[in-house]
Amino acid sequence: MAKFVSAEEAVSAVRSSDHIHLSSIASVPHCLIRALSKRADRGEVTDLHFHHFHTEGPAPYGSPEYKGKFFDEGFFVGANLRPYVNAGYADYLPAHLSESQAMYRSGALRCDVAMVQISPPDKEGNVSLGTSVDCSIAALEVARVRIGVVNPNVPFAYGDTVKLDDFDYLVSDDTPLFTKDYVAPSEVDAMIGRRCAELVPDGACIQMGIGSLPNAVAGALTGHRDLGLHTEMFADGILDLIEKGIINGARKQIDRGKVVASFLLGSRRVYDFIDRNPAVLMKDIAYTNDPYIISRNDNVVSINSATEIDLTGQVCADSIGERIYSGTGGQMDFVRGAKLSCGGKAIIAMASRTAKGAPKIVPVLKPGAGVVTPRADVQWVVTEWGAVNLYGKALQERARLLISVAHPDDREALSRAAYDRFKTQVTSIIKRV
Repeated sequence: MAKFVSAEEAVSAVRSSDHIHLSSIASVPHCLIRALSKRADRGEVTDLHFHHFHTEGPAPYGSPEYKGKFFDEGFFVGANLRPYVNAGYADYLPAHLSESQAMYRSGALRCDVAMVQISPPDKEGNVSLGTSVDCSIAALEVARVRIGVVNPNVPFAYGDTVKLDDFDYLVSDDTPLFTKDYVAPSEVDAMIGRRCAELVPDGACIQMGIGSLPNAVAGALTGHRDLGLHTEMFADGILDLIEKGIINGARKQIDRGKVVASFLLGSRRVYDFIDRNPAVLMKDIAYTNDPYIISRNDNVVSINSATEIDLTGQVCADSIGERIYSGTGGQMDFVRGAKLSCGGKAIIAMASRTAKGAPKIVPVLKPGAGVVTPRADVQWVVTEWGAVNLYGKALQERARLLISVAHPDDREALSRAAYDRFKTQVTSIIKRV
């Protein structure tokens, strides 16, 4: 059995050129990162590569200060790493989140060291990865060195757990997990939330992320009954629905009565909710994001967002032109899972314009934009102006439908662009020229 050591002693096992997996989101092992930074400052290690989902807090593993010593290649780019990635000091590893674990398990992506936060053990010696199961179990399976930070602030969540004995080094830390404040929806978000809620039948099994728009959708679902939840993550808005009994999983075909997720970011209230709660299963991303498993529940409704959609239905969600903004995430995992589900619906929900007033429904995507959901996979698109279903629609009809839910002030320009592209009038907004 591994003995408790200092963070400095634990990271002494890291070698130059190692690839390191970090538990992510709210549960980044910052005590180990600080200790590793000190080793790098002393010139003891160099050329370390880091992999993870979205991370909260300081990110020296991607900063120019550690150029040549650290290099970050994350599956998702948050605000803490965005400037480093777009300046070339760090990089983005495009991947459907369902495949992140497979990259480790297959050896397509190296994992020499796994550094994760874990809960204190139960009586059987099991520990939970708490709010960050994601692909950490896969990393622990293949890593040469496994370092666990035992933190009493990490909730013990049921689902996929690991053995304390599986770790090579244990470190004690009691730093609180990062939290994210509940984001109040804007008026536009509230309009979109209501339109999305109209597409959700009673008994549906839903998936959505965090932020003001998902919170708006959650707020619009308070009149629904017997909803289920199978998602990669959730936060306070969803917790409100669980506590009101609206999400109870009563009609799920698998994991009936259970909330299923893989990682969390929210208030401490959310973390306390999953602690030793038998109604919650925190699972490997291989399970939560597998389209086949998702589809085993009927009436799955997935709700995801976009930075841009072009007139053919191509959805950009990880970048703004060439500038990486976030990540592929699990959008395609749940789009395909929802479409395979009996009665399922895949929704892309977004405001028709950015906060700065730029159109988000555009003739063509910006140069360099990443297509996260291809036009062959897109189904429902919802803005504050309406909801349209592109499934089974040819390009000209798609353009007409998308223009109908664009901002009214953008529709004439979009109609002219559609005419130039398709050589035929697709709306009645402009005359044939």
